Amino acid sequence: MIKSIYIAAEHKAPVKSVEQVELVAGKGIVGDRNFGKSQWPGQNVTFIEAEKVAAFNAEHQRELHESDLRRTVITQGVDLNALEGKEFQIGDVRFIGVELCEPCAGIGELLATEDMPKQAVVKAFLHKAGLRANVLNDGRMSVGMSIEER
Repeated sequence: MIKSIYIAAEHKAPVKSVEQVELVAGKGIVGDRNFGKSQWPGQNVTFIEAEKVAAFNAEHQRELHESDLRRTVITQGVDLNALEGKEFQIGDVRFIGVELCEPCAGIGELLATEDMPKQAVVKAFLHKAGLRANVLNDGRMSVGMSIEER
């Protein structure tokens, strides 16, 4: 299920929560910083499991908000790693899971603390930081929709 959706108008701009987004095939979410960009595979939309953020918080005594990782779509009850290389659907919109969205040094730096340097943050989220996906057809996606493997 889609728990939350966050977009940012520009790179490094604050993310804002939205209830619904419009998606364009091959380009991503209209109004998001990554719309139409293709610097790396699967840049259209990024997903992360709410459960992975909660597990990180519990294990490391942190209080990260789900939006702190700057992923576009927060899911609940979905194994995103299992969707790598597969097609899936949210409402009428089809996606292809391109690759795992591994944590980068930028996220490590953003979430680092005195007690947890950026390398430790990156290591803690390795294989747990979500999925990069490309949009295969135009449509809309809303909070509360389910994710179905095709």
